[in-house]
Amino acid sequence: MDRTYRVKPVGQDLSDREIHVLKAVVQAYVDTAEPAGSRTVARRSGLGVSPATIRNTMSDLEEKGYLTHPHASAGRVPTDLAYRFQVDQLIRAPALSAQEQSTLLRELGHAGPTTLERLIRRAARALSLLSMELGLGLAPRLDEAVLEKLDLVCASSSKILLVATIRSGLVRTVYVDFDGEMPDDTLAALTALLNERLAGLTLKEIQETLPERLRDSCPDDATAEELLNIFVESGSELFNWSHMEDSEILLGKPSLLAAQPEFTSGERLKGLIELTERRDVLLRALVDRDHPGGLQITIGGENPQEELAEFTLVTSEYRIGGLKGVVGIIGPTRMPYEKVIAIVESTSSLVNKILGS
Repeated sequence: MDRTYRVKPVGQDLSDREIHVLKAVVQAYVDTAEPAGSRTVARRSGLGVSPATIRNTMSDLEEKGYLTHPHASAGRVPTDLAYRFQVDQLIRAPALSAQEQSTLLRELGHAGPTTLERLIRRAARALSLLSMELGLGLAPRLDEAVLEKLDLVCASSSKILLVATIRSGLVRTVYVDFDGEMPDDTLAALTALLNERLAGLTLKEIQETLPERLRDSCPDDATAEELLNIFVESGSELFNWSHMEDSEILLGKPSLLAAQPEFTSGERLKGLIELTERRDVLLRALVDRDHPGGLQITIGGENPQEELAEFTLVTSEYRIGGLKGVVGIIGPTRMPYEKVIAIVESTSSLVNKILGS
């Protein structure tokens, strides 16, 4: 998709020369992970001016907050503000190459019938392979999911399997402890009663009102009544699946991200490993993200979580029925934004296409 990103008026204080120099510094740093010196920038900018002039311009950009000057280095590196300017003003995301499209289709499009979790896991892996960053996938939040139907199955002499089908096509199973024999006709009658009272409601509504919806039900069968009482007493827990969301954050291949130059030092690599293990941090980062334009990009200090202050998150939504999930990429702020944006948009589009079919 060919799109120009213009989100905030960052960079209105820059001259044409400063924009050219800033773009050259950003590209040089993305390519090499080394601070950019004035000679390198003079060569890349195509302005036809001397390195001394470039040096002065880079100093001006540093004063305005777009570049920083690492100690013991004559070169400059971009700040978060520089990357934000690049994303908002300079980027036109290219289409994926034929080889990249083939990889994406191989990972997702030819998977055949699969569960949502497997599809999003494959998407996270494809995002990693194509970007060499870390792919992420988040399953939909289920609070607003609408219950299509319930099935009760006798799993053993002490457990009943509750199978809940969500209107979007998702299925969740929960075991209910129950000691005693449960005849098939009794189980079928109780299943019909539960569907009559609960089908068509959101999981949140069921959690909040289930005792009231079932309390006036009086099965003639004592065994059915006992199981119904278990639902009345424990139903809010049985239908509270928010605790499952932590495990639904799916990662691609962290080893690909670990190969980036930023993580050659032991301390930085340790921080990356800790981040991949902190599913709670990643959950907070992803679960409340809005995607008003189809894509959300947060750079470095723009991330609310302190642990993500040196990372960029590029994410997009996918939809299944009325539910929304997220796929995306996390990597160091020094990333090839044009390429990453194209990869995330293409992956999200393909996931939506597969789920829609």
